[in-house]
Amino acid sequence: MSDKMKAVRLYADWDPKPDFKLGAKDIDKRQTYLGSKVWRNPSMKIEDVPVPKPGPGQVMIEVKACGICGSDVHMAQADDDGYIWYPGLTGFPCTLGHEMSGVVVEGGPGALDKMTNKPFKGGEWVCVEEMLWCGSCQPCADGWPNHCERLDEIGFNVDGAFTRYIVLPARVLWSLDPLREKYSDQDVFKLGSMVEPTSVAYNAVIERGGGVRPGDNVVILGGGPVGLAACAVLKRNGAANVIMSEPEEGRAEIARQLGADFVINPKKASMADRVLEITHGMGASLYLEATGLPTVVYPEIERCIWEGRTLNSTVVVVARADAKIPVTGEVLQVRRARIVGSQGHSGHGTFPRVIASMAAGMNMLPMMTKTVKLDEVPRHIEMLRTDRHEAKITCLMD
Repeated sequence: MSDKMKAVRLYADWDPKPDFKLGAKDIDKRQTYLGSKVWRNPSMKIEDVPVPKPGPGQVMIEVKACGICGSDVHMAQADDDGYIWYPGLTGFPCTLGHEMSGVVVEGGPGALDKMTNKPFKGGEWVCVEEMLWCGSCQPCADGWPNHCERLDEIGFNVDGAFTRYIVLPARVLWSLDPLREKYSDQDVFKLGSMVEPTSVAYNAVIERGGGVRPGDNVVILGGGPVGLAACAVLKRNGAANVIMSEPEEGRAEIARQLGADFVINPKKASMADRVLEITHGMGASLYLEATGLPTVVYPEIERCIWEGRTLNSTVVVVARADAKIPVTGEVLQVRRARIVGSQGHSGHGTFPRVIASMAAGMNMLPMMTKTVKLDEVPRHIEMLRTDRHEAKITCLMD
């Protein structure tokens, strides 16, 4: 094995806006939890980096597949003033990529496989959580690892998976063995790379949103990977009408394949009018905001809640955005509705449940519309800034 490997790296300038102040978890000139207020002039490079070695409790993985996420696009995308779009935890330079699957090469001392409760031997097929929770802070101890006070994130502030090898804590690895009985080897790795975004959707609509009762109506705004995955999760959980709002016809068709009963093109029709028509005036029990455009879509959600006859609706905000949501408190009060935020995918058995659902027939492969090689990743990250024809573009290492 060579001691060097190619990696897709993101660089940016530390240039805080005047209103930015270092928080308790920020590190001056290295990382911040408010990326879009600090990092400027992003640029991507493919360059040689050292091959990492696993330490105690760590595992070295050979990457087989890694999807391009909207977060990758927004970290590498600058606004008119040069600041990155992504508003969350970031630390550069950093190797991008976090939606990954691969094969264990070796485990360090004390690295245990949850599947066997024994040390990793090498050769295990795995996917990984993107959120590196510490397990010892108050939120982790309380059972909320997605809100860890010492959180690191793969491909955001620690080196990610757009490369050949990656070293990670054993605690965030999950076995892909349940998928091997149903799918081909290559499809197992493809699906393994989609466990992470599907788990983000699961966490949003099941854990944070409270799920649905069989027969409920749900509305998903935005046909990106998380919105598309939510179609599959909610339909599998018994939703009567899964209604997707998405203008791009290719993504609309994928939504139908993954469980959407109706697709609304919000550029051609009022989303609120169509939802109320489809549901015979009832509206929906759950609304998933997965567009990142709250000022555009929330007024339509609010009208559905106000004019619909369904009480106790939940609006789940999963897309990251700086913009403020234009909320009318009276609507929430009178209709007994609520808005909740959702971050991450860790804890609560989410990863194993998503893997088990895939193994039982929740096939997410229609979401993957294109595969590329490592040297094509930067170009496709740039392409996705404006081109929405592809749903999930995935880098295959072999």
